Amino acid sequence: MYRDRTDRNFARLVVAGAASGVGKTTIATGIMGAFARRGLRVHPFKVGPDYIDPGYHQLAAGVPSRNLDSWMLPAATVRELFSRPAAKADVAVIEGVMGLYDGRTGEGEVGSTAHVAKLLDAPVVLVLDAGKVARSAAATVLGFRQFDPDLRLAGVILNNLGSQRHREMIEEAIQEATDLPVLGGLLRHEDLHLPERHLGLITAIEHPLGADALDRLIDRVAEGCDVDRLLALAQSAGPTPEHAVSIFPRERVPSTCRIAVALDAAFSFYYEDNWNLLAMWGAELVPFSPLRDTAFPDGVHGLYLGGGYPEEYAADLAGNTSMLAAIRAAAAAGMPVYAECGGFMYLCEAISDFEGRSYPMVGVVPGRCAMQRRRVGLGYREVEARRDTLLLSAGSRVRGHEFHWSVLEGALPQEDMAYDVLGEGRDDGFAQGNILASYIHLHFGADPDLAKRFVAACTRWSEGSRQ
Repeated sequence: MYRDRTDRNFARLVVAGAASGVGKTTIATGIMGAFARRGLRVHPFKVGPDYIDPGYHQLAAGVPSRNLDSWMLPAATVRELFSRPAAKADVAVIEGVMGLYDGRTGEGEVGSTAHVAKLLDAPVVLVLDAGKVARSAAATVLGFRQFDPDLRLAGVILNNLGSQRHREMIEEAIQEATDLPVLGGLLRHEDLHLPERHLGLITAIEHPLGADALDRLIDRVAEGCDVDRLLALAQSAGPTPEHAVSIFPRERVPSTCRIAVALDAAFSFYYEDNWNLLAMWGAELVPFSPLRDTAFPDGVHGLYLGGGYPEEYAADLAGNTSMLAAIRAAAAAGMPVYAECGGFMYLCEAISDFEGRSYPMVGVVPGRCAMQRRRVGLGYREVEARRDTLLLSAGSRVRGHEFHWSVLEGALPQEDMAYDVLGEGRDDGFAQGNILASYIHLHFGADPDLAKRFVAACTRWSEGSRQ
């Protein structure tokens, strides 16, 4: 059944929410698992800049989930990042972000689930929390149906129902008011809630769902939803729109360097396509754990520190003094180092947790990152590079995202600031020689040169270190 598709008739389905918190991650993950149980090759996707939901997708589908973001990425890139893996699958399931029409601003659709669905010409199923409504749910569905006639809104799944009669009442009202079928209804189950904390759901790499819990989740979704009709809806999608350009090389570039990638419970926020782009442009990626490993990987020529929850593991990170020293020495020797958010915090002198306890870190970035009792940064950002760095040339602009609860205490020298954050009158990050570190998360698909420049820098250092 597994094969590359050339006809572009990729079966696909978007699972959207009326709002955040309606259960779309649980339901999307359950649908992926229900399709996979039928022997189908399922490829998962997530709309927006989310790192956590894709981990649960991977548990159900067995392959990494990919992000599709129509604000950070050009439309043609969104289509390419969808089509490349979808061509190797029997069905693609795309989980939305926030509410169906929530995007970058209140004035347009860019960045929204609806926009991505339209770029892919994909049918959409709307998940609605019906816990405290009855006939009023039909008014909500009718509003979503009429808000954008160009969207292929094709059905509704009701979540958090009190009883079978509750579902029947709402379904009757929706059928009377709209032409949309109710394709599923899930009764209220406390054990279907996924665990959360300050940045959202707890990551799957930290506390993966056990086989029994995952089976229960899939069972509940499969019992409550019409899986046959959902699959038929996905298969009715038709040809996927073409994309005109490619951000990948035609053939994979032979390996020219090895890049160490921090990957453990403290650092797991990466876009799958960032890894793919680095690999396609000639990097061999070497995972390692700043928490557990006592030695830096041998024979590597660059370091990539993604985001995550270093504040939750600050004591263990600080206690791994041999790893701190190894990274400090690698940076001092000129190895290219790129760090985002949690990785940026790790490179600073110390991290202070929510109780004010301070833990020493690598120390190649001046200042201490201190956790706050409220969220500090959230949202899309466009930045302009102040100088040539590992990823960008001076004056280049790129779109990204930030989400953090910490602040950097201690002003960085102006000559070492990495970016101007456009439209906000502030700067961000640290750029000095071989180091680029920032609170801003970047998707390398936003600019085809990002991955190429990083690989090139690591390759140059590799060649220099051998001389």
